[in-house]
Amino acid sequence: MALTESTMAMEIGAEAPDFALVDVVTGKLVRRDSFRGKQGLLVMFICTHCPYVKHVEKGLAALGKDYAGKPLGIAAISSNDAATYPDDSPAGLTQQAQTLGFVFPYLYDESQAVARAYQAACTPDFFLFDRDFKLVYRGQFDSSRPGNGVPVTGEDLRAAIDAVLAGKPVTKDQRPSIGCNIKWKQ
Repeated sequence: MALTESTMAMEIGAEAPDFALVDVVTGKLVRRDSFRGKQGLLVMFICTHCPYVKHVEKGLAALGKDYAGKPLGIAAISSNDAATYPDDSPAGLTQQAQTLGFVFPYLYDESQAVARAYQAACTPDFFLFDRDFKLVYRGQFDSSRPGNGVPVTGEDLRAAIDAVLAGKPVTKDQRPSIGCNIKWKQ
């Protein structure tokens, strides 16, 4: 495990890169534009094996359920090299989604092109866009980390989502997410 911070390289106001990936649970193709007409779009880069994702995965499932009736699109994407990390294969992702009860699409980015387009660096890495697919937040879920004793609440990301849903500005005070590096293909 290589501890990696989100680069936060995508500029606030940048447009969400397009994607068309298969949901590992339903087998359906999900596109960025599948979420057009929502107040916001949350794109999360996660995986099955990373201890930082494992630490917050129940919180991610709860977030999905809490915002299920709201005009927010949510997509989780795994871009890790499944040849080197077989737990992050579509079968492993499906098991994670079903075990945790994810209510959002869980997409597999086999080519890793989507992760590169978003400049994702770690798992978890979060990108929140407004109704026009303009970036308003890229940062941490909350201040909890494995072993630091801070409860998992999702307070940073939830505050940003709540602002987007209320049509208010998102705070400029954004802290990078920390996790395992994305497992790039060699």
